[in-house]
Order: sequence, then C-alpha cells, then structure tokens
Amino acid sequence: MTMNSNLHYNLNLPDELSTILEQDFWMLENVGAAMISSLTGPVKFAATTWIVIYSGDCVADINLNSYHIKGPTLVNVKSNQIMQPKEISDDLSAGVIVLSKRLNDSLFMYLNNSPLRAIATRHPVVPIPEEVVPAFRQFFVNLRDLLSDVENPFGSQALMYELLLFIHRTAYKCFMPYKDEVLSHQGRISAQFLQLVQENFRKERFLDFYADKLEISRKHLSRAVKEQTGHTAVDWIERYIILEAKVLLKSSSLNIQQISDELNFASQSFFGKYFKKITGMSPKEFRNS
Repeated sequence: MTMNSNLHYNLNLPDELSTILEQDFWMLENVGAAMISSLTGPVKFAATTWIVIYSGDCVADINLNSYHIKGPTLVNVKSNQIMQPKEISDDLSAGVIVLSKRLNDSLFMYLNNSPLRAIATRHPVVPIPEEVVPAFRQFFVNLRDLLSDVENPFGSQALMYELLLFIHRTAYKCFMPYKDEVLSHQGRISAQFLQLVQENFRKERFLDFYADKLEISRKHLSRAVKEQTGHTAVDWIERYIILEAKVLLKSSSLNIQQISDELNFASQSFFGKYFKKITGMSPKEFRNS
C-alpha cells in the first residue's frame, strides 16, 4: 500500500481546534478536566478520534447515547458523530489521538473484514484492562518518538504499522468481552436503522424511507427499535435532526435559512416550527441562549 508521506508532525495543541482536522494525524498526551470542560455544547467530530481516559470519570452523550465513563476507558468517536460532555470529575486525565479521513480509511482497509471493526462500532466506549494501561501509555510515547523523527522518509508507513500493531497486540484486549456477542434479529434491525438514520437524516425525515431500505414494514421497524432502544424510530430521526440543528446554530456561521436548507426543510418557517415544537425555543432563541 502506498500512502502520501506528507504528514503533519505537530504535537502541540493548535491555536484553533479546527486546524486539527486539517492534519492527517494529531495527538495530545496530557488532557485534563479543564480542557474538556471548555466544551459546553455538542461537538461534531469531523475526524475519527480515540480518547484514552486513564483516570477520573465523566458523563457524556455520543450520538445521542449517554455513557458514564470511568477510567481507564477507551472511547472511539467516529467522523460525523456528535459528543457532548455533561459531567467531568476534576481528576480526569486522558490522551487524545485524531486520525484524518484519509488516514482512517487507509487504516481500515486492513480491518475491513475484522470482527474488531464491528465490535468497536457497537461499543464506542470500552473499559481498558488494568494490566494493559502501561501499554497504552507506552503507545503514546512510541508515537511521539516516531513523529519527532522528521528525517524518516517512511514516516507515514511507520505510523500506519505502529497503529495496526497496537490494535492487534494491545487494543484488541478491550473488546474481548464482546467477542461472542450475537445480535438478535431485532438488534440487527435496530443497529441497521440507526446507521441509516445517521447517514440520511439530513434528507430523509419520514419512516417510510427507512422501512423500505430495510425491506420491512413500518410497524415491524417501529416495534423493533422501541424494544431495543426504548425510543421510537420517529424519536430517533427527530433527535438526530435537532442535535444537528443545535450544532449548526451554535458552531457555524450559517444563517437560519441556510441551516434550514442544509437540513432539507421546505422553508425557514417550517424549520422554525419544527425546532420549536421539539425544543420549546425558536432557532434564533436557541442561538442566542
């Protein structure tokens, strides 16, 4: 496999967090509670991010699912997913790795048929066994040493194999408790539905689209999703739309008409009524809150 060797070897926190997403690889070894506490609203990730929480605990929503995370824990947030930290202990200590889409796609060429990929998708938050915590710390040291060697013309290849080696030598141990997991028929329907919603909610708000895609009736889909998640299928679609709208209202320079267009509403007025019906506030009120 050939990879572009023009990687950015930047180990310092950029002045603007958005510049992280312009790089192929970025890491920070020591992240404390103060840095994460500065994230007061939902954050949409434009790149795959691994968060290794060594100590402390927090409560966070990842793609509308709530997790109580207690270190040591590995958190995997995928591109286009949304995370919102809610409670963070003062003793939280973590390391962060960000992979660009290009690097992540190259990495998962090797993992496409691996059961690890499927397990990690279903379980974005997994405990790290205490005996391998030192290996996680050493992994960051190895990456730092590798990236500091800017004279190496094979830096991108070395980085790729370092990541793959760590996944197969150490990180896999975090997922072993789930290796024999078998999804029920309804569990598979629910998982497929939520994946489809994540991919299509900006354009498709009606249940018929998803039922047709899954080749089942609306009634069957609604029953399966409700029994598996505790929320109706329609609720999930609405939650994705509203969360995306909140992110755009708080974190983008788009005006309300542009956000309405982005989410495929017939008009700004219709978007405003839809948003207020669910949140109790108009889009403008929410943006200014």
